[in-house]
Amino acid sequence: MDGPSRKIIHIDMDAFFAAVEQRDFPELKGKPVIVGGQPNSRGVVAACSYEARKFGIHSAMPSSQAYRLCPNAIFQKPRFDVYRQTSLVIRKIFHSFTALVEPASLDEAYLDVSECTIHDGSATLIAKDIKQQINQQSRLIASAGISYNKFLAKIASDMDKPDGLFLITPEQGEAFVEDLPIRKFHGIGKATEAKMTNLGIRKGKDLKQLSLQSLKQHFGKAGLHYYNIARGIDLRPVNTNRPNKSIGIETTFQQDIINKDEILQQLQDLLKQALKKTTAKNFTSRTITIKIKYHDFEQITRSRTLTNPINKNAAAKYLLEELINTTDVGKRKIRLLGITLSSLEKQSNYRQMDLFDSTTV
Repeated sequence: MDGPSRKIIHIDMDAFFAAVEQRDFPELKGKPVIVGGQPNSRGVVAACSYEARKFGIHSAMPSSQAYRLCPNAIFQKPRFDVYRQTSLVIRKIFHSFTALVEPASLDEAYLDVSECTIHDGSATLIAKDIKQQINQQSRLIASAGISYNKFLAKIASDMDKPDGLFLITPEQGEAFVEDLPIRKFHGIGKATEAKMTNLGIRKGKDLKQLSLQSLKQHFGKAGLHYYNIARGIDLRPVNTNRPNKSIGIETTFQQDIINKDEILQQLQDLLKQALKKTTAKNFTSRTITIKIKYHDFEQITRSRTLTNPINKNAAAKYLLEELINTTDVGKRKIRLLGITLSSLEKQSNYRQMDLFDSTTV
């Protein structure tokens, strides 16, 4: 094992949104609960209970498909304010053990407990204590992964769900990764998995056989990361000031749309909403990505990075037009559109003008 040895805990709440619904509405306990779009809508599953997962339901699945798999499922509209408030309660527990907390989302976080003296510094006992306190204070269940780096701690938290507690020691790390299927590597999506499979990479030991040069050739900058994690190495520290990587918004239409002008108008509206969220967080953005999901669920993205921050001015319309001109917009029906703003920076003093402001050239 190379690099600094740390004690990292990854806490992942089990079926968080659905579990909150079952907690607040006892009549839902033990039943298949789906949080997200209603079955007769064009929405998707945001989360589902373990009872629903037995039917093959998972997040991001169309709600209509989830209903076909389990007609008896109970569909609940998301209550994000409640989820955020519950998340704050849980984060307060984290900070009672260490100041080094990196929230990854509302329902998961990394904790560096290397310097924590509670339970004589035993990361496993600290994780067990955190799980108990979460249950006592929020009446929810969490799984915990413990290891010497973030990559392995994240993998460990998935190993024994729900209510899991799994440890990967420094002595076990490299051998553990060698036997791990590529599909279980956090951060390797379906497209990368398919590419790796075509290269004969099915497990960590296969990934380990490729040289750094070869990995960079096939996967670019990510090649170094893959080279390291194949050896159980992850030098990333727990980042207590983790920046927002992106801000996005999307909408699923009740009826597919195909008219190009209507699609452009929808994108302009989404951009206006995304910029409002970005400004509220005191950020500017230089990269815009549009997301398009066609009627057959094929999904594509198109991006552009600009020199200056993206404003709500007339130039935005032409930028969006350029991006959709490289797609099948106007030729194929579309069920979903999205806008994501990234390359975020703290906002400087400049005026964001309204879209198509008459004073804008």
